Amino acid sequence: MEAPTGGGIELAVVQRFVDVAVDALAGAREEIDALNVYPVPDGDTGTNMYLTVSAARDAIQEALSGAPDAGLAVALTALRRGALLGARGNSGVILSQMLGAIAARIARAAPEERNATVMAEAMREATDASYAAVGIPVEGTMLTVARAASDAAVRRAEQPGARARDVFGAAAAAAREALEHTPEQLEQLRAAGVVDAGGRGLCVVLDAAETVLTGRRPVGQRNPLGARAIPVTPVADALRPDGPSYEVMYLLDGDDEHVADLRAALAPLGDSLVVVGGEGLWNVHVHVDDVGAAIEAGIAAGRPHRIRVTHFAEQVAAAGHRLHERTGRRIVAVAAGPGLAALFGDAGAVVIEAGPGRRPSTGMLLAAIEECHAAEVVILPNDPDSVRAAQIAARTAEEDHGVRVAVIPTEAQVQGLAAMAVHEPARGFDADVLEMTATASHTRHGAVTVAVKQAMTMAGPCEPGDVLGVVAGDFAVVGSDLRGVAIEILERLLGGGGELVTLVAGAASDGLADHCEAYLQQHHAVVDVVVYDGGQDRYPLLMSVE
Repeated sequence: MEAPTGGGIELAVVQRFVDVAVDALAGAREEIDALNVYPVPDGDTGTNMYLTVSAARDAIQEALSGAPDAGLAVALTALRRGALLGARGNSGVILSQMLGAIAARIARAAPEERNATVMAEAMREATDASYAAVGIPVEGTMLTVARAASDAAVRRAEQPGARARDVFGAAAAAAREALEHTPEQLEQLRAAGVVDAGGRGLCVVLDAAETVLTGRRPVGQRNPLGARAIPVTPVADALRPDGPSYEVMYLLDGDDEHVADLRAALAPLGDSLVVVGGEGLWNVHVHVDDVGAAIEAGIAAGRPHRIRVTHFAEQVAAAGHRLHERTGRRIVAVAAGPGLAALFGDAGAVVIEAGPGRRPSTGMLLAAIEECHAAEVVILPNDPDSVRAAQIAARTAEEDHGVRVAVIPTEAQVQGLAAMAVHEPARGFDADVLEMTATASHTRHGAVTVAVKQAMTMAGPCEPGDVLGVVAGDFAVVGSDLRGVAIEILERLLGGGGELVTLVAGAASDGLADHCEAYLQQHHAVVDVVVYDGGQDRYPLLMSVE
């Protein structure tokens, strides 16, 4: 990929691509799930592709947050490994191989190479790698769409003056065209009146790349769903009676030279065989009847772990059974500091510790929901950037585990505290969620922080070291004194009235919360004040008014 100036492949563009791709797959997830009729109509292709790319993005963020000076090479390594470790399902495993091959080619790029050539070759290598990873490649699938895209990319790169944006534009257009023809190549697609789900997901990813490089939104797919509705619930009657009964997935630690023998051992056991990875770590996916034999083949090749087995015909029944075993209602809360984590934990919540630059991944939220062992779960993301991940985790948990999950779109820690305060497990689920949502939405919230770089805010320009006052997520005040800005934000929040003020002191509060409490007792004596030690980074004080 290239920067707008055409000066090489930049880290910022790679980061922007994975962000846009994750958001685009999140938006198209239900549509893609509904298209899923091949190889097994289990309605999870969109979810699996989303989780795969989301895992890659999370890995990049974690790698860069731990090493602020790290560059493109570190991010590309994290992308490859994150996608491999987070890959789910047939489509997710293939997509992880494609992303890994693209990252590997970018990492090998020489300074004198044209970006268009690098990206075209990256796409070609990604297609070749995905075909090689599949036991028996089938046309009319995402492999076909990938081949059409990479062929178009290579042709465009060979033209004089071609740039990376031209390459991805040609690839995305070719992918959309190839997708429309997939029903002509697979009888299952033609009979269902849909295009291939994995191919559609790959188009979403390529569209994201085109958007990042050109700023244009690609033309939408024409009628991708045919006559099908969203969402499609997988049912046992839709499965092929002669097809394998189980999906087996596991990660494998083993020498690369043993992988050929592993493929040879797995191939006769079933179908949809995909083995991807390298350098001692592999992701294995296969549909079989003999689960034990599939796992034993892995043991012979190395050390299988994170083993996941899904019985297709009993998927829906199993979800209902798991729901029957689960009881009660639990809260999952994202906390931005140790003090906040203790507050939510003491109130009975399952806590995910996060913070600025450390957003919880969908996988982390899913794991927390599973940890609850509850029939009903309420998620408090407490951060605007985490709401979408929470919503995807909620839908996935409902579909995979039969759990009833509600996401209250809290965008601030203090909104989560307010919602937690009115939580009542004895109420009906809908009534409890309604009360918590209403309380959170009526909680006016603000904060103070210190600028770390020069920027233009809604309150005007700021310089490093300036104090910034925040109201409802927007910068509203630029000043020089923490206490003065905090008082101004409190007055703004109290301008609409209020009976309770909550102050949450950060790790670097330096008495700020106590000062604000004293001010309120003197100037707003009728208002109740509660002070907590939150320990959050970057924000010396969080505040709310109810």
